Amino acid sequence: MNLTLKIWRQKGANDKGKIVDYPVSGISPDMSFLEMLDVLNQELIEKGEAPVAFDHDCREGICGTCSLYINGRAHGPSTKITACQLHMRSFSDGDTIYIEPWRAKAFPVIKDLIVDRSSFDRIQQAGGFISVNTSGNTQDANAIPIEKENADKAFDAATCIGCGACVASCKNSSAMLFVSAKVSQFALLPQGQVEATDRVLNMVKQMDEEGFGNCTNTGACEVECPKGISLENIARMNREYLAASFKG
Repeated sequence: MNLTLKIWRQKGANDKGKIVDYPVSGISPDMSFLEMLDVLNQELIEKGEAPVAFDHDCREGICGTCSLYINGRAHGPSTKITACQLHMRSFSDGDTIYIEPWRAKAFPVIKDLIVDRSSFDRIQQAGGFISVNTSGNTQDANAIPIEKENADKAFDAATCIGCGACVASCKNSSAMLFVSAKVSQFALLPQGQVEATDRVLNMVKQMDEEGFGNCTNTGACEVECPKGISLENIARMNREYLAASFKG
């Protein structure tokens, strides 16, 4: 396959960026999208040019670091997969592919396609944890009765990998889907009730302080989420927040 890549290049956070064209040839349809970028970078290095900086780690759709905006969609044209799971057979010979970083005030560009998503870490640190002592004296999980439906919903929420596709897809750059998933995974379980009130208040407060926008209610976040996190979690977080506000 012969392709034309239009890639966002930006030397640093304070530098002006621009789209740069790169032709690539001999790309196998069986390559992953990141492998294709590896081929490009090898060619750039051999020519003495700076390679394109992009985030990656596990390349198995688990870590959430491969945050790329491909042809106007978070993680590319396929649904419920990350960019590292996207293969070049999703494109055709002669295609032009636009590759950009996430666009959000709370995700400033570090270099090229890499953005700073530490805002998600700070939201998590604000309340995305439990204080139950799990060191050395843990109860058998089967001794704590939990309804199957609640357990399933908590597990589904916990599958969020924090990639930021929800933010990148939202017109307001809202982090509501991410935060609601992190709230829901504990709100549905008895272990998470100890600091339930503080959790939702602190995490929503931190989300607002980071500069994320409000929910648009368009559902783009759920559509583009590689793990299919449901909008039901946002409704649950809103209920948790309202109840916590009255308690406070």
